[in-house]
Amino acid sequence: MITTKKNALIMGSIFIIVCFFSTRVYAYIGPGLGVGAIATILGIFLGLLMLLIGIIWYPIKKLLKTLKK
Repeated sequence: MITTKKNALIMGSIFIIVCFFSTRVYAYIGPGLGVGAIATILGIFLGLLMLLIGIIWYPIKKLLKTLKK
């Protein structure tokens, strides 16, 4: 348990150092890469939404069906 907290502290410290002390990066993201990144993010989000619907809605639907009979 102590190593987990220690690792979290180290990773948090590294994150803060990288965020506050990094320099600007001038990079070009082309339209293909931008659209691909947006599609990936939307795909992950919609996949998680469908997972939640499958876990929550369908058992409730089945329960309601059995209660009606």
